[in-house]
This record gives sequence, C-alpha cells and structure tokens, in this order.
Amino acid sequence: MSFKRLLTSKTDISISTKNKYLVSARILLKELSKTGVIPDITVNVKSFKQDKKHKRTGLNDNQVKTVWETINNLPTDYKNNRLKAIISLLVFQGLRQIEITRLNVTDINLEASTAMVRGKGKDDKEQIDLHPEAVKALKFYLLNSKIADGPLFACISNNHRNKRLSTRSIRGLVKEFLLSLNIEKTTHGFRHYFTTTLIKQFKGDLLEVAQYTRHQSLEMLQIYNDRVKKESDLPKYYEAFSGIIK
Repeated sequence: MSFKRLLTSKTDISISTKNKYLVSARILLKELSKTGVIPDITVNVKSFKQDKKHKRTGLNDNQVKTVWETINNLPTDYKNNRLKAIISLLVFQGLRQIEITRLNVTDINLEASTAMVRGKGKDDKEQIDLHPEAVKALKFYLLNSKIADGPLFACISNNHRNKRLSTRSIRGLVKEFLLSLNIEKTTHGFRHYFTTTLIKQFKGDLLEVAQYTRHQSLEMLQIYNDRVKKESDLPKYYEAFSGIIK
C-alpha cells in the first residue's frame, strides 16, 4: 500500500505505467508468499483505474498530407528513402512500430503487393495487402539500398551498422521529422489516423476495418468509432445553444 501511495503521488508517469510497476511488485510478493518468506500482502491492493479511451489524438488529414508531400520532395539518399518507406508503412498500412522493426527483406513481395507481418503478441506472421503508394516507396528504397536479405530497416551508425532498427530508433527518426514540420504528435498517431480513416471509409463497419488494422478485439475499435461519431455529433451539440448566443 505504501508503494501504491508513492506511485499515486508521481505526476511524471502515466496510469498505465503505474499499473505495470504495481503488477511487477505484486508478482514478486506473491512468489515470496508462495515460498513462505512473507504472508500474501497483495490481496487488498487493487490496480489503478484507467480510462480506456485514448488520451492522445492521432494526426489529422492536413498533417498527414503535409508529411507525405514533404517527404516526397526530400533529396533521394539512403536515410530519406528509408524514412519514406517507414512513413509509408505507418500512413498506408497502419503498422505498429514493433511490426516495422520485425520486417525482413524477404517478407516483402512487391510483385504480389503483399507483406508478411508478425503482429503484436503473435508468434506467426500474417499476410497483409500493401497499398500502391507503400509498394512504390518500398520498391524505390530496396532498389537504391541494394539489400537482398536480413532486416528491412537497418542502422547505419558505426556502433550498430547493419543491425535491425529498434522501436526506439524508429520513434526517434519519425519524431525528429514531425517536429521539423511543427507537428507535435507521436509515431503511434499514424495508427490512430489509419484506423479512424478506415472507420469513416467503411461507415463504422468494424469487422471490415479489423481486417486491415488487425485489432485482436473489436472493443478497441469501438473506442475509435465512438470518437468518430462524437466528432460528427459535435456541431449538433454546439447548435443546441445557438439561440442564446448573440
């Protein structure tokens, strides 16, 4: 309970992070209680209550348009070609960062416009269809980088040359590019954009959307759907009070 109170007082970490710390402590203490070292003192310690709604918004149409137009006008060198290929997978495929890092060159089939992706919490790969713009970006990147196997996206720094890019590296590359455009959004914001765009396109048909976003449950997609519906209903809410405003 003292540890939970300490976590409660912290304002520099999220509720999700606090729960992870709490779960780690609970697992350790339960194992100690099983060995008889201490009694089970975790029984009445509950997790922090967390709102399931997204706290951050994704990129909007104008921001993504700016991103794509800017990246298409960058000089063609390895770093820019790699960045464009990564951005294309974020914008047109909605891939998670971990899914991008796991990609190998052999996972990409440009002729069939498909890729084999190992998703979050998955042991096996699943096939996805690639958008024509993603195919174009990947083809240009692969032709000019002249890599035939191994990680699709590798480091070029001296210390980690040819090693697979980490999720941290991808976040750093994308964040730096977004900040150069005065866009203060996270890399995951592209997945928000991808999902929201498809929900609008498929008019709330979440089963159809799930085929492209690969969410394991429709509960998360429903959160996106609720936000889309709320945004469309806001003008009606504002108009309800128009009679008292001069």
